Parts: sequence; structure tokens; C-alpha cells
Amino acid sequence: MADWGQFAKKNLPMLAVLVVIVVAVVFVLADRWRRGAFVFGVATLLAAVFRLMMPSERVGLLAVRSKPFDVGALVAVGGAIVWLAVSIDPLGTD
Repeated sequence: MADWGQFAKKNLPMLAVLVVIVVAVVFVLADRWRRGAFVFGVATLLAAVFRLMMPSERVGLLAVRSKPFDVGALVAVGGAIVWLAVSIDPLGTD
């Protein structure tokens, strides 16, 4: 159990992002794909904030490349997903 606690403590930012992604998947499975896409984009932007604000040793699995590259890529992808989710005409759906 101590190993799980140590893993969770080291990877807390990644686990928080994963929780938001699970919420997005629940929305998609409930046939609310626009809300799910929006929440997924928010999860990506949350990952960018964690990567920007925390030292590389504390972000765990969110650190892939250099900090500027990671933050730029996450903001670009997350912003695009949020923009698409908000801008698509719902045509009677959510």
C-alpha cells in the first residue's frame, strides 16, 4: 500500500488530469459528445497548467519533452478541442 501512496503522491497532477478525462468519457458514453469533447479539452489545458506551474520533478508522467514544448503542445491541442466543441452547431444534440 505504501508503494501506491508514493506513486499517487509523485503523480498527483497526472492522476487529477486522468480523473477529468474519465468524466469526459462518461459524458461521451452518455451520448453527450460535445460536453465530453469540451471536458477533454479542459483536461488537456489542465495538464498544460500543471506542466507550466510545477517543476519537472513533480509533474510525473506529464513531463515528456522540454517544458516550453510540452506547454505549447498541450495549450494548442487543448485550445483547439475546446474551440471545436464550443463552435460546432449542435443540430439538436448536446
